[in-house]
Amino acid sequence: MADCTPHTAPEPAFEQPWHAQVFALTVHLNETGRFTWGQWVERFAATLARHGLSKELNGGEDYFAAWLETLEAILAQEGIAAPQEVETTRNGWEKAYLDTPHGAPVRLAEG
Repeated sequence: MADCTPHTAPEPAFEQPWHAQVFALTVHLNETGRFTWGQWVERFAATLARHGLSKELNGGEDYFAAWLETLEAILAQEGIAAPQEVETTRNGWEKAYLDTPHGAPVRLAEG
């Protein structure tokens, strides 16, 4: 007998594309040996505690802002990317986002 139950689309795993991207980057850095997952959890938990955040795994904007803050701190502490380099890149992405028409893909300017 065929299933006639209507199917609904699954809920997205992340609220914003950048949430998925920062998550994927963190997983990639872990998988390439930049830090262990235990080290990540310890540092991320400290960031959440410092900000008083307690969100579900797919938390909102404040949760992923804390995620990004933790990742940027690890990049600096481990010598993967200097804070100035991270800030320059972040500012470039912000400018690209603000200069991009709604619905168009955001692209980081060359150079």
